[in-house]
Amino acid sequence: GVERAFKAKTVIASTGARANYVGLESENQLKNKGVSACAVCDGAFFRNQDVVVVGGGDTAMEEANYLTGMCKSVTLVHRRDEFRASMSMQERVIKNPKIKIMYSHTVEEVLGVEEDHVTGVRVKSTKTGTVTDIPAAAMFVAIGHTPLADLFKGQVDLLDNGYIKTVPGTTQTNVPGFFAAGDVQDFVFRQAVTAAGSGCMAALEAERWLAANDAH
Repeated sequence: GVERAFKAKTVIASTGARANYVGLESENQLKNKGVSACAVCDGAFFRNQDVVVVGGGDTAMEEANYLTGMCKSVTLVHRRDEFRASMSMQERVIKNPKIKIMYSHTVEEVLGVEEDHVTGVRVKSTKTGTVTDIPAAAMFVAIGHTPLADLFKGQVDLLDNGYIKTVPGTTQTNVPGFFAAGDVQDFVFRQAVTAAGSGCMAALEAERWLAANDAH
């Protein structure tokens, strides 16, 4: 890695965030072949099929609920014996007849590497050690995102969750002339369209900042 230095009067950080995965070799081999980190993007491919959602937070609940609108059944796998999600979100999931919840289970393997598409998910009970194979056409992983903000640590204010801190309604950071746009500063929506919108905001704010500071 050759290091290069660039001089600039203003900077826009838009390094994004990456979805967290379970970390299995089989999961990696089946990415985009039934393994997904976005139910809204990929759910429609699995209409009237059985699917698995992994996670226990609000995003996992939202994705499980969303998928019941098109999928035959949803099995929600969570490694702890209770969810982290808000009570209202949990209630919707628990009341939904199309969702089966497996508390205290971890994903051991994604099945279907030989077939080149997901055929099921192997889970293991953290209480008894019992291994169960869940037949499924897809596995949606909803265990959070990691913002790609390490580069800016110690140079700009970050939130406790690692995302770049911006002034609400703007792309401004605590450093004058340093702006942040997209998923590196947005942990709420994380959509391409909102990221693009904030990119436009950052460009306009950077331009205004340059004009105000007569930096041309």
